[in-house]
Amino acid sequence: MLNVIEVVKKTSEFFASKRVESPRLNAELIVGHALGLARMSLYINFERPVSEGELAAIRELVRRRGRREPLQYVLGFAEFSGLKLKTDRRALIPRPETEFLVETLGARCAPPPARVLDLGTGCGAIALGLARLFPGSRVTAVDSSADALSLAAENAQAAGLADRVSFVESSWFERLPPGETYDLVVSNPPYLSAGEVATASPEVRDHEPMASLVSGDGGFEDIGRIIAASPGFLAPGGLLALETGVGHHGLAAASARAAGFPRTESIRDLAGRDRFFLAWR
Repeated sequence: MLNVIEVVKKTSEFFASKRVESPRLNAELIVGHALGLARMSLYINFERPVSEGELAAIRELVRRRGRREPLQYVLGFAEFSGLKLKTDRRALIPRPETEFLVETLGARCAPPPARVLDLGTGCGAIALGLARLFPGSRVTAVDSSADALSLAAENAQAAGLADRVSFVESSWFERLPPGETYDLVVSNPPYLSAGEVATASPEVRDHEPMASLVSGDGGFEDIGRIIAASPGFLAPGGLLALETGVGHHGLAAASARAAGFPRTESIRDLAGRDRFFLAWR
């Protein structure tokens, strides 16, 4: 019978052979998840025998990860902005960069926005992160995918935020009631070009929903649409906040000027790249 450390070692070697990034970390997280042990608890259980039933459960998860299915899909959750969010193929995996956007808005929005609109909510990460940061805010989360909205609603229920977050199936602003305005409109829209996705890792290219990743016009098409339409949905003084792709900020600033925004700002991510674009009505 194998013990925990032997299973971790064999799993790590297998992942390395499949070119999985950080094979040892992935092995520890997956073995720990299958055994119901936090990662740090593995270290005090290394000599613990692993039963055949436990091995069967581990093998299934390892098989999926070895095919380069994203770790968050294999585990079924991702940590984001103090929340544990369910993750599966219905929506993109929330990224640390997007978490930084939520944190930035939490620090920038004073007083807190009374009404928030999250466009392209996916699993609900931004909408729920902002609802958690702004307890007095009402949040509307929009997505064109009914599957993504069902996942976001599950996450809202699990987080205890379902009473303050509503969901609308819509392509951007299309099905929002005329005359509705918001103090904050935020979006992490598709912003990759087809070429960028073609060179992405198998985890992204082969498993995440393509419609949530790729946009036309070099990745700028959906960003441009949101900027052009957002003044009609922002309250006076309201803020538009977008996550963007490489080289988009000059285009975004020009689009914002054309849409009548008097003030814009670019914010760099933790890697020092211009990633977030802000515009005030």
